Amino acid sequence: MFEKGELIMCGGHGVCRVNDITGNPIDRSDLKRKYYVLEPVFEKASTIYTPVDNEKIVMRRIMNKEEAEKLISHISEIETVWIQEEKRREQTYKEAIRTYDSRSLVQIIKTLYQRKKSRINEGKKVLSSDELYLHKAEELLYSEMSLALSIPKERVEAYITEAVKKQKALV
Repeated sequence: MFEKGELIMCGGHGVCRVNDITGNPIDRSDLKRKYYVLEPVFEKASTIYTPVDNEKIVMRRIMNKEEAEKLISHISEIETVWIQEEKRREQTYKEAIRTYDSRSLVQIIKTLYQRKKSRINEGKKVLSSDELYLHKAEELLYSEMSLALSIPKERVEAYITEAVKKQKALV
């Protein structure tokens, strides 16, 4: 169970702050079931109520600074994933985004960056579905890393790029 004030990843909403743990906000007679009152950190003006025992959506603590730096240090080792069949490829992207697994998000971002670069070099347009999944994966990963690393979300991509360049220079 998460604590009041804790930052978590919550399926479909990204990084959220646990503002409260309360009874059922709809059925006040249901005294047994507890609910999280969540506020998306990067989407102000919305409140989410979800049961504490909800198993249908992914909820996990956000990574800390050490975990974020460790993930960044292993980025060059994370393999891209290429699936020729479009429907299976799209399903793989959806699953990575749905699980909020940071390593899988990096894998999707790396794959889609390479795919985008390749298509542009071949004189082809970048697929809108690729752009959509790339944006969503970046948004989720960079939002979490922004808080873990205490830097603005807009600076996360540059921070990661610089760290990876430094690693390559050391090798």
